Amino acid sequence: MWNFIEKTAYLILKRGFSLVGKEPSDEFFASLMQFVKFGIVGVSNTVISYVIYVASLSAFRQIGILPKSGYIVSQGIAFVLSVLWSFYWNNKVVFLSGEGERNLWKALAKTYVSYSFTGLFLNSILLVLWVQVFHISEFTAPIINLLISVPLNFILNKLWAFKQ
Repeated sequence: MWNFIEKTAYLILKRGFSLVGKEPSDEFFASLMQFVKFGIVGVSNTVISYVIYVASLSAFRQIGILPKSGYIVSQGIAFVLSVLWSFYWNNKVVFLSGEGERNLWKALAKTYVSYSFTGLFLNSILLVLWVQVFHISEFTAPIINLLISVPLNFILNKLWAFKQ
């Protein structure tokens, strides 16, 4: 699948550059492919996170375990499971280790720290802000958070968590 995506993106990029009489550098293409792969992993992660969030929020409400603020607990559950998903695919496909073997435990710890900042700390603060201050739906608020957390996650993962 990834080879198909790279070949297709390369052909599109090459055609686009040829329209302006340029040739994309290998470094530019490699960076673009990394971003595209990160985006695909991010979309799958977002879907998984949101499904877990909605499922746990609905389950907690249906069985009456948590008060109305159970959306924070649901966000935490979605966070833990979706970061594991992201780490696996980012390590396997996006941020390849290159020459040496990567210390997986160290990279996993850094991944949790970086996602904790954006995905748990920042998203939780924003979630409370959207829901309690701006009265945005508990189901819509996490989607708004993506506009802020996705770019920050890419930067933190690329420059710190998976850096060689």
